Amino acid sequence: SRTGDDGLDIYKGKICSLKARALLIDMEEGVVNEILQGPLRDVFDSKQLITDVSGSGNNWAVGHKLYGCQYRENIVEKLRKTAEHCDCLQCFFIIHSMGGGTGSGLGTFILNLLEDEFPEVYRFVTSVYPSGEDDVITSPYNSVLAMKELNEHADCVLPIENESLFDIVNKIHQMINSGKLGSTVKQSSLVTSSASSAKNVQEKPFDAMNNIVANLLLNLTSSARFEGSLNMDLNEISMNLVPFPRLHYLVSSLTPLYTLADVNVPRRRLDQMFSDAFSRDHQLIQADPKHSLYLACALLVRGNVQVSDLRRNIERLKPSLHFVSWNQEGWKTGLCSIPPVGHSHSLLALANNTCVKPTFIALKDRFMKLYKKKAHLHHYLHIDGMEQSCFSEAISSLSDLIEEYNELDATKGGPRIDPGRLKIAV
Repeated sequence: SRTGDDGLDIYKGKICSLKARALLIDMEEGVVNEILQGPLRDVFDSKQLITDVSGSGNNWAVGHKLYGCQYRENIVEKLRKTAEHCDCLQCFFIIHSMGGGTGSGLGTFILNLLEDEFPEVYRFVTSVYPSGEDDVITSPYNSVLAMKELNEHADCVLPIENESLFDIVNKIHQMINSGKLGSTVKQSSLVTSSASSAKNVQEKPFDAMNNIVANLLLNLTSSARFEGSLNMDLNEISMNLVPFPRLHYLVSSLTPLYTLADVNVPRRRLDQMFSDAFSRDHQLIQADPKHSLYLACALLVRGNVQVSDLRRNIERLKPSLHFVSWNQEGWKTGLCSIPPVGHSHSLLALANNTCVKPTFIALKDRFMKLYKKKAHLHHYLHIDGMEQSCFSEAISSLSDLIEEYNELDATKGGPRIDPGRLKIAV
């Protein structure tokens, strides 16, 4: 952080000089305007915003081809200004949705832009995938067109499903109302504050859902911000968890999922935390890694946790997890000594696991239902630079990715097979 002249970032509870190194982009200005009027308005520099009025009309081609070309120079200039404020630029985070036009189209355009302008800097992408009951009819097109860009230009992708976030928030909501959490949960905590008993459960609590994603990113970047006995740089995640370039989709699970009122958590909670991280209830994507194949797994722990605690829990969990034969010891660990506010410790698990395959298969099926009928294609094809080959290439890219996961799944439980991807000249 960079402090003001008086050395104070916070004065009387208000943020004075601390600014996020972030670029906020939306081709429909409403959401950005909400942020500028909300409690975080002082965190974001008003010069680091790019907005338009009309939006992308849920059309990937408008976001990628039209707005991408129109705003390229402006985006590059603001990116450079933000990067210049970094003492040590480790990576870029892109946070975007896959279903709409701006998130999928302009979001992946910026991903390509970062590769062109900062080729040596890692690109981490947090992608929010739409559910099957999405309110955007063209979201399968937008998502598959965006997937091709993620396959080719991202170093790591953390897929998140709206459905999973909604389920997590509802579970927390039900637990509070049933009194099962007792005094261990702050009724006004960040994750639960928008889920009051008077609120209709059918209403989508976007604030609470967004807070879960924010906690994911806070845990992911904790080693870069705080001291720890076993700190993990962000570039180490890509190096250790991505054995093959296209298979860079990491399933994230987070525990605890609510703010604890009592930080003196009983010691047994530590082991429970590791068990939670491998249960489906704590995952930000609806998948089952325990019954699929692990390529690698990272555990990022915060709080007063020892290396011996990590080792003990890894050994305890290992028998129930299936790792590829050539990477049985594929564990990467990080220890950050500073716990999150209100917690004694927390854990973020990142798994490179074939369990992401069903999500991609479901996306492909939804795409093909529309594409077989050539429904809505004309909306895309009238945009300059957009051709039907973009669709065929995108679905081919997704099919190839699914096939790579199929090949790995076929080796599950079989004899040790060395990967035939590297041919070493003797």
